[in-house]
Amino acid sequence: MGVLKYLSQHNIIQLTWHREDVRVWAWFTVNGLWVLIWSIVALIILVIVLHRVEDKIDLADKKKPSLFYQRLRLSLRILIGVCLASVAIAAVAVVGSKEGAAAEVTRQTIEEWFMNHGPYIIAVLAIAYLLYRLARLLMPRMVGGWVGQSGRGRRAREELEKRRQTLSAVLTRWVTVLIVVVAILMVLSELGISVTPVLATAGVAGIVIGFGAQSVVKDLLRGTFIVSQNLYNKGDVVKVAGITGLVEDFSVWRTTMRDLDGIVHTIPSGDITTVSNYTKEWSRVNLNISVAYGEDLDRVTEVINRVAEELAHDATFGPMIIGTPKVLRVDNFGDSGIELKVLGETKPLKQWDVAGELRRRIKKAFDEEGIEIPWPHLKLYFGDTPPPGVSRPSR
Repeated sequence: MGVLKYLSQHNIIQLTWHREDVRVWAWFTVNGLWVLIWSIVALIILVIVLHRVEDKIDLADKKKPSLFYQRLRLSLRILIGVCLASVAIAAVAVVGSKEGAAAEVTRQTIEEWFMNHGPYIIAVLAIAYLLYRLARLLMPRMVGGWVGQSGRGRRAREELEKRRQTLSAVLTRWVTVLIVVVAILMVLSELGISVTPVLATAGVAGIVIGFGAQSVVKDLLRGTFIVSQNLYNKGDVVKVAGITGLVEDFSVWRTTMRDLDGIVHTIPSGDITTVSNYTKEWSRVNLNISVAYGEDLDRVTEVINRVAEELAHDATFGPMIIGTPKVLRVDNFGDSGIELKVLGETKPLKQWDVAGELRRRIKKAFDEEGIEIPWPHLKLYFGDTPPPGVSRPSR
């Protein structure tokens, strides 16, 4: 406060309003509430957009963001600073409106205001920040305990971890939003600002936004359903909206996946109608092995089961296998050979590794045993020579 007194005495700044400033101050005191409300709304929107942009940067380029994203992030931060300044000015104007448009802002009035309201506001902000940090710290542990107790049967440890990460991230975001909203309302109430107009404005804005952005509401509802039903989690391989890939990020608004070509797909939750999860709790090896019609099927079945049993006891691939693959049945009489169905269970995401190694070993075993793997082929006969076993027609 000594700095303010020194600057005031040397006419560097004026802490009292002159007659020509009354008009400006009067406008702020009359319209300060609405400036404050819309500044807070704009601030919330900008923070959400900045969060989305930073997530996009992390997913698209983990080394260094592009120049466009750097400029966009800088612009958003500047706008957030402008909104914070607008909130501060509007708050001062609303508080000053109690004294009238010609109210004097002096060192004494500032000290009195701070002593009356400052400790409470600082306490609210400190408690809000503390609750936010506690939510980020405790939410994963709470969700981990809840997920661990709700599982039925045998579930892979990786599946529980993916579920814990997804739920804790979603719930932490919602708790953060709740803490921020409550803290803002408490601060406004301490400043003597009625929260009724704020809530009424939020309600009207919500209705308008609901009509103009029905897809956003649809995304929210569909995403909440996906989370509550545990359809998939971060780290699963799924097929949604006709796209198959690994889920890299998930929220109630959208799902971010990366396919085998390395392409990142962002799918709004409202576009997800059917979910195909390839890694839900466990995965399956599903192969059709074709052999020639002249082979002994019992011998072929014995060779395949032996190779699969050896794979199940392998030091590298054995831990990936839950149920040893084996021949289930004769599945089809094909054009060139007989197809045998081979099924087995693996840990999530390991079915492709196990299936690839099983194919390689079966091919090697068939070569050693002299078992023919057929391929489509045609036999052509030219001239009057008939195929073997076919008699020449009489004329």
